[in-house]
Amino acid sequence: MRNLWRSLGCSGFLKTYYRTITSNSQIPFTWISLAQSLHKTLAFYLYNQRNRFSTMPEIDKNKIDPELYSPPSQVRGMTKLDRTAFKKIVTIPVLNVRKEMVNKLVRSLKKALLQRPGIKRVIDDPKDEGNKLVMLDPYKIVSDDSFEESERLLLKQLNVNPQISSYSLELTYENFKTEEILRAVLPEGQDVTSGFSRIGHIAHLNLRDHQLPFKQLIGQVIIDKNQGITSVVNKINTIDNIYRNFQMEVLSGEENMITKVRENNYIYEFDFSKVYWNPRLSTEHNRITELLRPGDVLFDVFAGVGPFAIPVAKKDCTVFANDLNPESHKWLLHNCKLNKVDQKVKIFNLDGKDFLQGPVREELMKLVKQTSKERKPHVHIVMNLPAMAIEFLGIFRCLLDGQIKNSELLPTVHCYSFSKADDPVKDVQQRAEALLGASLKGCSSVHLVRNVAPNKEMACITFQVPASVLYENWPMNEEEQFLKAG
Repeated sequence: MRNLWRSLGCSGFLKTYYRTITSNSQIPFTWISLAQSLHKTLAFYLYNQRNRFSTMPEIDKNKIDPELYSPPSQVRGMTKLDRTAFKKIVTIPVLNVRKEMVNKLVRSLKKALLQRPGIKRVIDDPKDEGNKLVMLDPYKIVSDDSFEESERLLLKQLNVNPQISSYSLELTYENFKTEEILRAVLPEGQDVTSGFSRIGHIAHLNLRDHQLPFKQLIGQVIIDKNQGITSVVNKINTIDNIYRNFQMEVLSGEENMITKVRENNYIYEFDFSKVYWNPRLSTEHNRITELLRPGDVLFDVFAGVGPFAIPVAKKDCTVFANDLNPESHKWLLHNCKLNKVDQKVKIFNLDGKDFLQGPVREELMKLVKQTSKERKPHVHIVMNLPAMAIEFLGIFRCLLDGQIKNSELLPTVHCYSFSKADDPVKDVQQRAEALLGASLKGCSSVHLVRNVAPNKEMACITFQVPASVLYENWPMNEEEQFLKAG
């Protein structure tokens, strides 16, 4: 208020004159009336000045515009990106702070500060070179009373006036988030795609039909808003071939699909358009890797570019890795060298059935023939082809028949499968038992890996292959006899 009085050059004189004239009984009544009128006029003028340029009236939180940070309505339906069309003026609460206090204030008032991409939260005060304007979050600070007790105490300690002022802020394309832009552009009420899988410099989308007319714009926005993304692709069919890759369309950016990713401290390079890679399986790759100990043996039936084989080989395990896709085979060789495990991994380019009946069977027979004094390693077989891996389980029937029967060396299988059943755990176990012809009751576990789509789960069943499956004429209980007969 004191600063506002100073804005009128004669304010001090008028106040003194008013007090003197009204306290002197000898002053004519006409003069007293005139002084009272001048005082009321001055007070009314000051009230209007204050509300016009300094203070921000208290706002009902329930009446704050929920679309405050939405781009202008005229961008709705835009299919070719026009960044200049996203300009918008919004009113933001600000604090007037002396320059020397700004750093301390900003460090301690983080919760209340404006959080927008590309916006400087501290700007020059156009009316006072010694001051700065600190921008506040309009959804949190609507009046002087919006500050928490600790924040008010901080303002008092720093001698900062808690009075809120308003500031007209221009938002541009750079200040809006990806989801805000796409929600404003796409038809109202439709789902918005702002999430994607990142594979090195590539963003991988699965667009729905209503989003396809906006696909180039969506691609460009994702490149603009995500540092390091230089190419955006959309899957245009499902993984329905034996090589586990899919057709894709480049929506925006460069055509280069050869990329590099880092997962669990290992580096993988590959052509994303020709091999299978899913960054959402990082945790699952690590989970299986942690199950093996140095000296163990891993057979990776559908190895891809090596996300199971390479970390396991680094643990001083013996690894046999196979993939039918020639491109996956090529990049698997490359990545083993890149991660310096090429001497620990034997690589094959076979069909899964041929790999199980060939190299896997041969190595298991060697291990069975080892003398009892020799330490037998734990053997793990990973079958990560969820669309059809479970169909390969029948190959284990009598796989080691004709050899010396040995129940001490029974490989542990980790087989992946999709399930649309209401009870995916029960569904996967029952299908595995039917193909093996043996009961897995009490000796298997099913881990739900991820939800792939509505009502579709990816699961991993882990079990030790029963001796009655691997060897012909092994004693079986009644339930196993029934399953094997089926």
